[in-house]
Amino acid sequence: MLAIACVAFFGLTTTDTVNAAPAAAAGKTYAGTVYVSAMGGHFAVADVTIDPSKESPIIVNSLDKIDIGNSKTHPTHDPRIDAKNRNIMYWSTYKLDANNKVHVGASDLKTGKVIKDEAIDLDPRAKWTGALYCGSGQSNDFYIPLTMTDEAYIDVFDKKTMKLKHRVFLDYKPGETKFYHGTNTPDMKKFLVAVNLQTDGKLNGKIDLIMLDMKALESGKVKVLAKNTVTGEPGKTITFRQYFSTDGKLLFQSARDRMLVVDAKTLKVVDEEMVPSGENHDVMPTPDGKYAVLTLREAVGKTADGKDIMDGTSSCMM
Repeated sequence: MLAIACVAFFGLTTTDTVNAAPAAAAGKTYAGTVYVSAMGGHFAVADVTIDPSKESPIIVNSLDKIDIGNSKTHPTHDPRIDAKNRNIMYWSTYKLDANNKVHVGASDLKTGKVIKDEAIDLDPRAKWTGALYCGSGQSNDFYIPLTMTDEAYIDVFDKKTMKLKHRVFLDYKPGETKFYHGTNTPDMKKFLVAVNLQTDGKLNGKIDLIMLDMKALESGKVKVLAKNTVTGEPGKTITFRQYFSTDGKLLFQSARDRMLVVDAKTLKVVDEEMVPSGENHDVMPTPDGKYAVLTLREAVGKTADGKDIMDGTSSCMM
């Protein structure tokens, strides 16, 4: 069972995604750099210290940002640091630009400059386009983002050129799913996809966890190695981004009203923790697997028609 502690998160208005360089344990504390995506076309860069013994365990030592565009052209949800070159970060955009293009690219973390920026078309099979790229993974040679469209799909981009090599659909019919998210195992031999299922256009609380063979995916093919369906609460439980433990044995999966810990071999849930408030959209374990850092979205106001305005305003440790 994981301990829970919640803190205000950076004071930023959007904290949809967290991706950290490997944090180094120093006694009972951790230190690292956290990259937080933003709908304004940038990433927040936070140097942090994590001390689990404190009431507010996440301490921001410094804060900066990396721009990739603006809120009209490059709203983004997912940074992915290259496994071999920690100075390169890949990204993809969440909305269409004025020319109905979606962007994928790479930035130099040392200079903050954009190295590549490719504007591409969505697939014509994507009829619902309210949300685009959100989660991603990688192999040695490919950057692999997934869409939240309907139909949803997995794209495979060459890291050197950022050119689209393959577009992969799974075996679902239009309307059966709501959002794909996924990531690679630490050894980059497998790729995990979380698929939220719907019944008559409504979330039914069921999530398919599918483990794919990476070599096949790199070739634009689907080879399923393992699959399991987990169940939460209809209308409330829905998966977003996830990370594996350093040893690859556990998957830490965000699921809106809860956080799931999944056995990476069987894809069965071994633990789940309900979030104390807000919506869990990201979870990343510390390198030793003793704690998990979660990002939460919470209601910060109301729209004119009375709907909640959700924003990333806090973080938790579990």
